[in-house]
Amino acid sequence: MALKSSLRSIIYQTEKIAQRARFASQPANLPVLLGISFPKSGTHLLDQILLGFSNAAPYAKRVHSFYAEYEGESGKKRNPEQALAWLDSLRPRDVASAHLFARPEAITRVISPKFAPYFIFRDPRDVVVSHVFYVTDMEARHVHHDYYQSLPDFNARLKVSILGRPNADIEFSNIADRFAPYLGWLDHPEVLTIHFEDLIHAREATLIHIMDHLLNRIPPPTTRQLILDSLETSINPKKSPTFRSGKTGEWKKYFTDEHKKIFKEVAGDLLVKLGYEKYNDW
Repeated sequence: MALKSSLRSIIYQTEKIAQRARFASQPANLPVLLGISFPKSGTHLLDQILLGFSNAAPYAKRVHSFYAEYEGESGKKRNPEQALAWLDSLRPRDVASAHLFARPEAITRVISPKFAPYFIFRDPRDVVVSHVFYVTDMEARHVHHDYYQSLPDFNARLKVSILGRPNADIEFSNIADRFAPYLGWLDHPEVLTIHFEDLIHAREATLIHIMDHLLNRIPPPTTRQLILDSLETSINPKKSPTFRSGKTGEWKKYFTDEHKKIFKEVAGDLLVKLGYEKYNDW
């Protein structure tokens, strides 16, 4: 594992050097492109888009690293200092991706000139549906996989994805409590917030926002159209292991009246805060 990691690092740094030579006339001290995402909300899609900048500027051609607040297979919660150390390890022209909580110390780093940060999220009702498919069918190593497999049907699994597992040894809170540590990213204009749905239904306008968020910070490396085309052509859903359909509002196919009731009970005004509903009478 250590050898594999070392080789990956060597390849990454070699590619960065090649990119720097390819775009030698452009500034070297460009900010880190940081894609922050709530789980099951388009992480890989945002990664692909940010890597599209590598076709127009000396950015890395692959993601430097991915950080998550919970270890994938064990479900163990990482120490906050690990997130800070990871952020500090990133260098100019890196492209990085994270499920990163908006803790004060992390916010201070992320909104600094070192980073050009983006935060993508999705309708939490679609998130819990996606979570069921992912844990049950797509990731056998997931810490909750066996438990989800043991449940009798999709409806039972969806209830767990909404309510969490409060009595389990492994932390897995309800959907509102899972989202709460990310809400702080919405309060800082230095972080561009992206609704996953807008990348499906208003893609060009959303890509322009993503482009301009960086171009407001750096000299335009080439024409806006060339950059926009680079971002568009970088999108490849087939390379995203969790991108099932690219559809939105699928929760309507799966939520029963009971699911709606328990979601409203635990989520409160979360959907209103995120802009998915005006009132809680959906």
